[in-house]
Amino acid sequence: MKKQQVGQSMDRVDGRLKVTGGAKYFADHQLEDLLYAALVCSPISNGHIKSIDATKALRAPGVADVVSHLNAPPVPGYKQENKNPKQGLKIFNDDRIYSNGQPVAIVVANTLERAVHAASLVQVLYSQETHHTEMSNNMDKAFQNNGMKDYVRGEADAWKKAPVTLEAEYTMPIEVHNPMELAGIVAHWDTPDTLTLYAKTQGVKSVQQTLKELFQIPEQNITVHAPFVGGAFGMALRVWPLEVATILAAKKIRKPVKLVITREQMFTLVGYRPQATQKISIGATIDGKLTGITHEAVAITSPYEDFTEGIVGMSKFMYACPNVNTKYQLVPLNISTPVWMRGPGEATGAFALESAMDELAYKLHIDPLEFRIRNHADTDPEKNLPYSSKYLKEAYQMGAEKIGWFQRNPEPRAMKEDDMLVGYGMSSGAFGAYRGKATANAILKADGSLVLRSAAADIGPGTATAMVQIAADATGIDPAKITFLLGESAYPEAPRQGGSSTVSTVGSVVNDVCKTLQQKLGELAINHLPAFKNAKPEDIIYEDGQLLLTSDRSVKISYQEVLHQQSLPELLVTTTSQSGDERKKYSMYSFSVHFAKVHVHPATGVVSIKHVVSVADSGTIVNSKTAASQMIGGVVGGIGMALTEEAIMDHRFGRFVNNNYADYHVPVNADVPPTDVLFINKKDPYINPMGAKGMGEIALIGFAAAVSNAVFHATGKRIRDLPITPDKVMQEKNEI
Repeated sequence: MKKQQVGQSMDRVDGRLKVTGGAKYFADHQLEDLLYAALVCSPISNGHIKSIDATKALRAPGVADVVSHLNAPPVPGYKQENKNPKQGLKIFNDDRIYSNGQPVAIVVANTLERAVHAASLVQVLYSQETHHTEMSNNMDKAFQNNGMKDYVRGEADAWKKAPVTLEAEYTMPIEVHNPMELAGIVAHWDTPDTLTLYAKTQGVKSVQQTLKELFQIPEQNITVHAPFVGGAFGMALRVWPLEVATILAAKKIRKPVKLVITREQMFTLVGYRPQATQKISIGATIDGKLTGITHEAVAITSPYEDFTEGIVGMSKFMYACPNVNTKYQLVPLNISTPVWMRGPGEATGAFALESAMDELAYKLHIDPLEFRIRNHADTDPEKNLPYSSKYLKEAYQMGAEKIGWFQRNPEPRAMKEDDMLVGYGMSSGAFGAYRGKATANAILKADGSLVLRSAAADIGPGTATAMVQIAADATGIDPAKITFLLGESAYPEAPRQGGSSTVSTVGSVVNDVCKTLQQKLGELAINHLPAFKNAKPEDIIYEDGQLLLTSDRSVKISYQEVLHQQSLPELLVTTTSQSGDERKKYSMYSFSVHFAKVHVHPATGVVSIKHVVSVADSGTIVNSKTAASQMIGGVVGGIGMALTEEAIMDHRFGRFVNNNYADYHVPVNADVPPTDVLFINKKDPYINPMGAKGMGEIALIGFAAAVSNAVFHATGKRIRDLPITPDKVMQEKNEI
């Protein structure tokens, strides 16, 4: 039998295209008569547009048009949305300004340079109103969204009765996605009701559906191309107003229009991780058993949309605690809408929960790892269900041994290396393991090659590679002869790439469509080939790209020979796959454990991470190479969350002041230490045929707490306000 492909360290099937420049991203597409767009954005943060004078811009060389609320084509879907004022920013629908950087016009010209110049010539007068952008000054406006009810298990605020208690507040700043590829779109109306798009999106089908509703044209009239996406982290999970503005401009001008926004505009137009303040109150017995957890969170949102995410979710189920209550509120500010960012909500919540667990462990004089093990939840306390699989205790042990946890001096500020204070910290992470619904084609060619198609996305994890490996194992066909095509709305339905569910969802349908293909080949063999004439479907086995009889394995025929004997150029089958009742019977989560060793300079407070160990309990590992890359990528993002990333706003104007790569500090190669990635790699028996659970989110969730906990161990100072910058380490003292 051929070597099993799932679990191998297979090179990316599209890797050569990407590194040689052969991969075409949305902005690489050059259509005939293509025009270029630039946005005119509001310099005020609240108010109205009094007037727009585009005279000078329209007279500039090469300018085709200036589109604004004064002359934009109507968007039929806006009328339906007007029934609910919290349905998002309706671009060019009225004169209202909600936030700094909001687009007020789009300028279209025959070159990018001319568009940018003409945008500077558009004169806009505003009626300015008082804006509110500072969360701390607007906490009185906090409210509870209808979808985020208070949660109570057992007794609310039971922590107050515990022998040992902790109350602490943790803060998270705004973080911005900032992948290398900027946001934008290429839009072309082939006819008044036929639209073609080249998009940066994590879901071509969701784009299709959104625009169908907005423009009220048939779904099949909207074509979305997105085979390559240059990173996203969540920012491309929805259709943004900037994309609708470009589509409106293309509709009005009747020519294709391309918009690529600037790095500065990435801070205001495509979402961000929302600023949040969290209060954790937690109590335990003297011997370290949790008795109560209260987790209260307040996060920001925009004036026109209530954005919520799973900030308090992990506190409900992570530990075996009989009494848990949570509360989640929003504060609307004059700022654009947040969006899901890698580890959505849970990454924010895990920083607070896992920091508090560390704090309480030190208060109890119990090893932080031992404290977590004593409160390990063997079954899900929130859903009262057994876990489909959970090897978190094993992950704790693996990670601890790898980093040398048990060899450290557990006392804070007790270790030094090279005149640096040394600290070790650890934390846990968890995220729901999901499986959605998807459809795929399988096309077996006469030459024995296999083509699979599904409208999935790939924002970096190596989706096509994983699908090729799954298909190779399901069919026995050599991976070199298998192609997986994605990122096209013309392909069968697949969900957005988000929530760490692509391998589980699309991998399942790839497995199933391959089985359907084999069954079809078996039917052809039984009906048309003499050697299989009297066989039943259960008498045929499929192995190494061949059909064999169970009664006589010498009777065999290759897949392509079946097609050849029937004079078939190809065989196409389509299958839809989704989960069954498993989720009603089992609680499904992926888990992670992060360990970090840090050095802290005693005179300057500079923190450097020296060693990281991350362990993933995420079921079967489909590709060990790309899975390791996913975990390392989460570590890099976690380093940014812990030590460097913070979008800083000048609240006098409601404007970001570090809206560029120079001043918004993301981790660089020098910031990333040696990182060991370990996998439990045990199949989940219920979630899907591969037994694979999501990994993208747990790679990040919890990591920032591991770093902050390590900083405490090194210095004896607890920093609850991210990012951990030298001034915070040194505050109130000249020296640590």
